[in-house]
Amino acid sequence: MDFITQHPVLVVSLAKIVGLMFVLMTTLAYLSWFERKVIAHIQSRWGPYYVGAHGLLQPLADGVKFLFKEDLTPPGADRFVYILAPVLALTLAMTTLALIPFGPPSVQWLGESTLIVADSSIGLMFVFAITSMGVYGVALAGWSSNSKYPLLGGLRSSAQMISYEVSLTLAVVGVVLLSGTLNFNEMIAHQGGNFWHWNIFYVGHGSFPQIVGFLCYFMSAVAETNRAPFDLPEGETELVGGFHTEYSSFKFAMFFMAEYANMITVSCLATILFFGGWLSPFPESWTFMRYLPPVGLLALAVYLAYDTVVLARGIARIQLIVVTTGALVIGLACLHPVVLAIIQGPFWFLLKVGLIMFFYVWTRATLPRLRYDQLMSFGWKFLLPVSLANLVITALVKVWPLLVNHG
Repeated sequence: MDFITQHPVLVVSLAKIVGLMFVLMTTLAYLSWFERKVIAHIQSRWGPYYVGAHGLLQPLADGVKFLFKEDLTPPGADRFVYILAPVLALTLAMTTLALIPFGPPSVQWLGESTLIVADSSIGLMFVFAITSMGVYGVALAGWSSNSKYPLLGGLRSSAQMISYEVSLTLAVVGVVLLSGTLNFNEMIAHQGGNFWHWNIFYVGHGSFPQIVGFLCYFMSAVAETNRAPFDLPEGETELVGGFHTEYSSFKFAMFFMAEYANMITVSCLATILFFGGWLSPFPESWTFMRYLPPVGLLALAVYLAYDTVVLARGIARIQLIVVTTGALVIGLACLHPVVLAIIQGPFWFLLKVGLIMFFYVWTRATLPRLRYDQLMSFGWKFLLPVSLANLVITALVKVWPLLVNHG
């Protein structure tokens, strides 16, 4: 106890890092299940179904499979860089999440904010600085494999990610102009009120709605994360698997974990910049909406109980009993006033992130892959001019009242 009282910052920081890593690794595993199930239902298929109830143990089975598969290294590969590439990609992808505020700074433990690992005054700049290096993991993977298909995939990724990063950055500068800060919590506080005050919608004195900026940001982010329809660095129909063709076992899995981590980062940034972050979309006077998280969990528990009794059979029934009990206990715990107050911010933040992730998957299940020349033309000839126009208009709207008053 003396150590905790003497070093509260260190203790809280370590606890937040461990907690974030545990939640993040679990989320990365189940995002693969989520994506496969959503795409399967969109295309009238079942998706993972037999490994556990509703396929809920499929991520565990995949993880065990990757751990025990034979780990092959191409004879002509640069061994050090070959191993470094997936580690670099995953490390950079996960590091950015330390800067994301999952709830208000008022939630504290030992005098430190508990819902963000590192609250930086220039958080947005830090995130862009880290994510801009993500291209190195893919590029080094393509080069170090000493094979033509990975090399082509790495070159494609380098050109694609650098090109679309320009549009992505310009798309968010308008939000920076409106909020006047690079700190994430201050950006969210600037959008206080109901959902009409979010940057994507708000029309006010010296403000310009950023719906065009969001669309440019989202399309650029899809290309930045190498997702369909912009997944040209992988391009299975042309490049077998692209930059990761020569990878196997857990190194292969690390690239996909990095991809999902980048998707989470992009969705978190979109939530913070355009959708009010951890703020509720409803007015503060609607106090009954505070009970939405526990009511949602209890409704989930009721559905799972029905599923357990009526539909499940064998070991799947045992698994559903455990999940149902967990949802019921957590839902009842959320009714406690202290817990109810703490979970408001994380609930709304994660709900918005989940909806954006759903659109990510929906896009993959719907749109075909573009040709590479179409991809580059779309970025340089359409997204870049539109992002720049949005920035110029936002800047003019921002300074116009000052010019009028000065005149």
